[in-house]
Amino acid sequence: MLIAQITDIHLGFDPDNPAEFNRKRLDQVLKLLTGMNPMPNLLLATGDLVDRGDSESYRRLQNALSICPFPVWPCLGNHDQRESFAEHFPEFPMPDGFLQYAFDAGKLRFLVIDTLEEGRHGGAFCETRARWLRDRLAEQPERDTIIVMHHPPVDVGIEWMATDPDEPWVARFSDAVAGHSQVKAIICGHLHRPISVAWRGTTIAICPATAPQVALDLAPINPDRPDNRAMIIADPPAFALHKWNGSSLVTHFDTADEHVMLAKFDDKMQPLVKALMSERPSGQITDEDAPIRRAC
Repeated sequence: MLIAQITDIHLGFDPDNPAEFNRKRLDQVLKLLTGMNPMPNLLLATGDLVDRGDSESYRRLQNALSICPFPVWPCLGNHDQRESFAEHFPEFPMPDGFLQYAFDAGKLRFLVIDTLEEGRHGGAFCETRARWLRDRLAEQPERDTIIVMHHPPVDVGIEWMATDPDEPWVARFSDAVAGHSQVKAIICGHLHRPISVAWRGTTIAICPATAPQVALDLAPINPDRPDNRAMIIADPPAFALHKWNGSSLVTHFDTADEHVMLAKFDDKMQPLVKALMSERPSGQITDEDAPIRRAC
């Protein structure tokens, strides 16, 4: 199972420009993903789908995603707006007014949750949403499960973007997943950087953005004293690929820019490839891997 992820698209940041920079970056990533071999089985779009929550930007997003030959599963981020989203993506349920739903892909179960509080930059997760998550986890306690959400429930050290672990919403989310060992990973966006962190018996994988990235700066920041540090940088549009190997999720991060090739699989490299692969024990291809191998 190969799971692609894009996040923090921010369509409509430049709303009156038909050749918007963020749309070009999104199209660049989608062109790469749809041309992959093997192709992803599905695509997660993990929030901040648009920049201002307006209906026209969701229409343009729908148009951009229409080229995907695989299913696209979205969640909402702090720049999104539920009502406008629902106008163009009515197929996704909103129980109790929140974009939360479950879907199956192969042997995996995905639970998509809503951490949006309109008007707030940081995350939110009320008791209504937490009850929904608890109920879904209780339904299939033996089924390997991935949770998909926009806001990471963990502080990664970039102070101006950080989640405070003591925020009430983090406690509600933590309580909802506590004791559910079927949760194999939590897939997030929001931070515009590739980050992986162990958290309470599982792994959080945070995808970089298709829009411009956040600068890596772990120094303390004083909100009362601007220090001219870099905040947003023009690094290439990026994505994640998560490979489910039957027991765990292996995450790769990459950019959609051209990569300069320094070596290729030709007659000169063949002996190395054969030597490396000959060192492996035979018969280690899992049922989950087999379709992907056959597609290569």
